[in-house]
Amino acid sequence: MVRRCWRRLVLAASLSAALLLLGAMTRALLPGMAGSRISNHVSSYSKNRALGSGFLDGKRRSPLQMLYDLDQGPSSALAEVHRERRSHLRRACSRHTHRQRLLQPEDLRHVLVDDAHSLLYCYVPKVACTNWKRVMLALSSPGVQDPQAIPAYEAHAPGRLPSLADFSPKEINRRLRNYLAFLFVREPFERLASAYHNKFAQPYSTAFQRHYGTRIVRRLRPRPHPEALARGHDVRFAEFLAYLLDPRTRREEPFNEHWERAHVLCHPCRLRYDVVGKFETLAEDAAFVLGLVGTPDLRFPTPPTRAKAATTHDQAISLFQDISPFYQRRLFDLYRMDFLLFNYSAPSYLRLY
Repeated sequence: MVRRCWRRLVLAASLSAALLLLGAMTRALLPGMAGSRISNHVSSYSKNRALGSGFLDGKRRSPLQMLYDLDQGPSSALAEVHRERRSHLRRACSRHTHRQRLLQPEDLRHVLVDDAHSLLYCYVPKVACTNWKRVMLALSSPGVQDPQAIPAYEAHAPGRLPSLADFSPKEINRRLRNYLAFLFVREPFERLASAYHNKFAQPYSTAFQRHYGTRIVRRLRPRPHPEALARGHDVRFAEFLAYLLDPRTRREEPFNEHWERAHVLCHPCRLRYDVVGKFETLAEDAAFVLGLVGTPDLRFPTPPTRAKAATTHDQAISLFQDISPFYQRRLFDLYRMDFLLFNYSAPSYLRLY
């Protein structure tokens, strides 16, 4: 007997079609599953190979079907890791979220669509999203085997990858029911430190510094130097954090995507994600997703080395050591949901109590 199918939160059009309401609906049985058990179960994801047979009755199985088969078959260590991440996310959502506003199509702007491979990917900046966009482009470009060959500017070019927000409620629902949905997350404060370093401490981010840096200097720095007011090139980390915690910031406009919370960008308590990848296990988790897609010749670009990851961690420690416990606690409260939903502990270098 086929086990009870997963449940996915899907979108339904309201009477006015102006708002979208998310409700729990049972995902239809995947094609080819009704009436019989799938015999080709998968037990290993080693060496980034395609998982088992990607075909059933002569038809290619979707990534979601591959994951379903895996959940019904003998367990593997990596499959169990991802099962537990899904379970933790469901439990945390149930425990920590109550009333939620209705989602509108624009809320789904970060969910990218690959119709050819039945994939939905919610991108979170500073969590290898450039390389994942490269992979998504490579999947839709026959003959491209090396995603790294795709320039970063092309990967980020508006319109290169369709967004779920571009479709009608009916088409959104169909994709949510039938496509594999995944996202990648990162320890929130290391992601925040990475965003600061990339956008405010590098000379190549001049446009970003003029837009946000000058605003931060004008608002928070007493008697700023005219050059700082004009360029915004020397924003200190403490000023950046004060800007994030200032109530005026979010009243004036939403957070920039580079420091917006992952749960706000991807709505993991409203949309059902089948794979929750982590930056800390990027190589293994990327291989897991690509194995479900069934593309043995397509490899994810080389993740950061352990030495670079350690440098990022040390950078976060260095940046936060000069932040007072009061502001550390306020900042932790601001990003608390990302810590809770994605099972990250409070960093040991914080002085929260």
